[in-house]
Amino acid sequence: MNRSRILSYGITAVVLGTIFYFGWKFTARSAYESARYSVITAEKNFEVRDYAGLVLVSTPMRFDARGNDGSFSRLFRYISGDNGEQQKVAMTTPVFMQRGDEATTDGSTTTRQGEMSFVVPEQVASGGAPQPGNADVQLRNREGGRFAALRFAGRMEDASLNERENELRQWMKKQNLVATGPVEFAGYDPPWTPGFLRRNEILIRVE
Repeated sequence: MNRSRILSYGITAVVLGTIFYFGWKFTARSAYESARYSVITAEKNFEVRDYAGLVLVSTPMRFDARGNDGSFSRLFRYISGDNGEQQKVAMTTPVFMQRGDEATTDGSTTTRQGEMSFVVPEQVASGGAPQPGNADVQLRNREGGRFAALRFAGRMEDASLNERENELRQWMKKQNLVATGPVEFAGYDPPWTPGFLRRNEILIRVE
C-alpha cells in the first residue's frame, strides 16, 4: 500500500471521526433543556452547586436494571402523552436516579428499590404539569438547595459508582461540607453514547 493511499485513509478516518463526534454532540444532550444550576465552587471535576426547585416525574426502579425493568419506558410514555391531558412533554436532562434502601427478601438476597426521575421542563412545570396516567408514575417536587457534585465519564456500574461516591465524600470532608440528603445519580446521555463521551454525575445535598 503506497503512502498516498495510507494518507487518504488517515484523512478519511479523521473526517469520519469528526462527523461522528459533532453529530453526537448536537443530537444528544445539547438538544435538550437541562436543569439549571449555579456553580459556587469548582475544583477539577468537583463542584458545589445551587439548584432552584425542580418538578420531577418519577417512578420506582430496580437500580441495577438501569431502566431495563420498565421504569424508563413508563416515564417515556408519560412525556409521550400518557397523562391526564394527553400532552406531549419535551425530554430533558439529566435523568435522576436513586438507589433506595437495601432490603433482605429471603435471608440471603439483597434487592434495591430505587427511583428514576425525568425533569419536567420549566415552562410545563410553571403552567402545571399534567397528571400521570399510570399509577406507578408520580409528580413530585425536588426542593432547591446546595449540592456537592462529581462529574465523570463511563458507564454507571456499581463498583465504579461506589468508588466515585467515596471520592466525592472525601472531597466534601476536605471542604467541610456536611451531607443532608441521599446520594443522587444523574445521567445526561442516551444509551448509545460511547462510555468515554458520557456525562454522569453523583450529587449529594449539603448544608
